[in-house]
Amino acid sequence: MTVLQIERSNFRLDVRLNRPEKRNALNSEVINALTEQFENLHDETELKVVVLSGNGKDFCSGVDLESVRRMADSSYEDNLADATELLRLFLAIRRCPVPVIAMVHGKALAGGCGLATACDMVIASDDSVFGYPEVHIGFVPAMVSAISRRNLSEKRTFELLTLGNRFDCRTALEFGLINRVVTRDELERTTDSIADSYIRLPRGAVATTKSLIYDLDNRSFEDSLRIGAEVNAKTRMTDECKEGIEKFLKKT
Repeated sequence: MTVLQIERSNFRLDVRLNRPEKRNALNSEVINALTEQFENLHDETELKVVVLSGNGKDFCSGVDLESVRRMADSSYEDNLADATELLRLFLAIRRCPVPVIAMVHGKALAGGCGLATACDMVIASDDSVFGYPEVHIGFVPAMVSAISRRNLSEKRTFELLTLGNRFDCRTALEFGLINRVVTRDELERTTDSIADSYIRLPRGAVATTKSLIYDLDNRSFEDSLRIGAEVNAKTRMTDECKEGIEKFLKKT
């Protein structure tokens, strides 16, 4: 059985985690397969949106602890190389030129919570549960902290990562960790609607906006404005923008 199910239709790519018997836990095979998928999207000129989901009862229960246990007695260098696989995946999602939407149901815990929130948007069903429980087994939510810290306040990040409590989707929405909560019956329909919105939008403008948003992390206000000015100048010179302005002006 393949660890991922891939479906391509028109301008959309669906990627589904396919280890339902393991609650879609992340092992090297899954992580590397996901990374390869996202890294290969840079040459996709027609693609406009990616939807990431999981088969079975849960989105993703986290990193497969069997894999972690097997690495425990290995050298630091070997453990670092293993951990870097997840780093590559998170970077590949961030660098993917089109929006990546996580469609979450059931549990999204530890590395699974990190995987969901590494995506650009998170649409969650009302039965979903999130959390970073690593501390309870003496582990550290190290790489996911880079994501949670960019989505949450310092105090909230400290609370969630050091207490390791699970929290429901409504709380995740209140914290600003996810975008929307819908019923399980509405999950696919809502995600499809958002994906369709991106399909209707100019690909170049969305891709540039995504890149700009993440490039502004940890920059000063003045630097952010200067980068914004540079992007503004480059974007208005594209054929896509020129055509969009012409169409708009013809309507007014």
